[in-house]
Amino acid sequence: MPIRLLSETTANRIAAGEVVERPAAVAKELVENALDAGATRIAVTLEGGGIERIVVEDDGAGMGPADLDLAVERHATSKLPEEAMLFRIATLGFRGEALPSIGAVARLTITTRPQGGDAHALTVEGGRKGKVVPAAGAPGTRVEMRDLFYAVPARRKFLKTPRSEAEAAIEAVRRLALAWPEVGFRVQSEGREVLALPPQGREARIHALLGADFAAAALPVAAEAGGLTLAGLAAQPAYTRATGTEQHLVVNRRPVRDPVLRTALRVAYRDIIAAGRHPVAALFLDIPPEAVDVNVHPMKTELRFREEAAVRGSLISALRRALSAGAGAALPAPALTQYRPSPGWSGWRPRAPAPLPAAAAALGFEEAQLALAPAAPPPPANAPLPLGFAPPRPAVAETPPPEPGAGAEYPLGRPLAQLLDTYILAEAPDGALILVDQHAAHERLTHEALLAELVAGGVRAQPLLLPAVVDLPPADAARLLGAAADLARLGLDIEGFGPGAVLVRALPALLGAADPAPLLRDLAEELAESAAPLALERRLDAAVARLACHGSVRAGRRLAGPEMAALLRQMEATPRAATCSHGRPTFLRLGPAELEKLFGRR
Repeated sequence: MPIRLLSETTANRIAAGEVVERPAAVAKELVENALDAGATRIAVTLEGGGIERIVVEDDGAGMGPADLDLAVERHATSKLPEEAMLFRIATLGFRGEALPSIGAVARLTITTRPQGGDAHALTVEGGRKGKVVPAAGAPGTRVEMRDLFYAVPARRKFLKTPRSEAEAAIEAVRRLALAWPEVGFRVQSEGREVLALPPQGREARIHALLGADFAAAALPVAAEAGGLTLAGLAAQPAYTRATGTEQHLVVNRRPVRDPVLRTALRVAYRDIIAAGRHPVAALFLDIPPEAVDVNVHPMKTELRFREEAAVRGSLISALRRALSAGAGAALPAPALTQYRPSPGWSGWRPRAPAPLPAAAAALGFEEAQLALAPAAPPPPANAPLPLGFAPPRPAVAETPPPEPGAGAEYPLGRPLAQLLDTYILAEAPDGALILVDQHAAHERLTHEALLAELVAGGVRAQPLLLPAVVDLPPADAARLLGAAADLARLGLDIEGFGPGAVLVRALPALLGAADPAPLLRDLAEELAESAAPLALERRLDAAVARLACHGSVRAGRRLAGPEMAALLRQMEATPRAATCSHGRPTFLRLGPAELEKLFGRR
């Protein structure tokens, strides 16, 4: 077949597919144009899910007749005064493709009036541009799109139901509204108002869009370094979602779904939320425009950073700082009635670790202390003691209630009893009931102690009096021996002992007298799951989590009152103590609201 040039109309319709894939894309592009025009109020109307009709009205700068006639030409824009500015983009739009793309596949009518000027209108249908004519209109711009994809019916067949398309369009406007809190937004769908936001501050806008539950669970996030400024809110680990749709990332006022930033968010929460759950956050990153390239994706939702590692590291560090508070400074773990924090409890601010009650300080933990090596000297009387084992005793706490005025120092309260030899029941200063999973809680304490030693240069090892031989499948033994150098940093000294056997010479001192056989089997399983060439940090994190699990007090272990008090006090002073190493909550809180619901009082 001979080669021929496509007609301009056909070429424009093909190119439009890169920009206009569904009604949500139309709404996004039109609202971005309104924001770039300096609008302070934007109204969006959807009919037929946006397939039949979308109207976007704003009170922005408007256009004169000459600019209006040029605005629907491909690659015509007012946002790049010079070609060199392509490497320093400070606006949402810059390609000059949105309006001509919409006009190529739909019926488009633009009515605009600049401040102090007259109104004019222009119509484009299926790529055929009409003439600019005088019209009536308020200052600003009104853009109406009708019959999306009427000019390319095959594309229309691939759209979802009107309801699904409307939800996607509303979500696109919602994300822009989050990034521009000083602008008022109103969205109507099928004659019903679905979004109404006045101009407001950033935190108020976050709360309005993400809800009161998120506001109760949110922690402030902030960082500033090398021209990069990060601010926003991130939810406590107990407040998660089944998908990542509630992860709102804004770079230079542009909502994005950038993989680099989403990966950083996932890494920051990696060992404090359950597998398969996703954190919730609203984070705003400001960076010099020349340090980021937004021209890498047709929808401009992905970016390329000049210093990608620095951006990723800053985000991870800021999130980990925000999430590092102890359980006493954190919002509560999920209540029994629903998997989210109690909205009525505002939490406590971080404080210095509280001293133990006198009864706990005077108690001598002798042989199997979990947070120190067996040979370690007892801690001073005014410092938190590690949790230890004691002979079985009555499961009712023996510690007296905190003295008047000291309640704020004990936000997890005083232990009352041990239930099922597994859960610690405590009373918070405000009268709420706290239920602590002793194994999950101590697992986090051990995990953080191991990490602290690892960061300080290596986990302290305790040589075994008699080296232990552990028989394993040959493949598992090979994996462990291949990671022997990494395991040595964790205080685990192993060497080969014939086919399918490993000789254990030392264990991490924090684990006490742990049985090496199940520990090595679990570590081999962890190494098998991460057979891909992962970063050393990730492999060590996984190994630390396994070690912490084996070195923690087990469910079914009877604890004395001072031991329960010691565990609560350590939770209040330990970072990320609201969840265990596997992301499960370490404690539940039943406040007045939850109790009233359980008893049908509300």
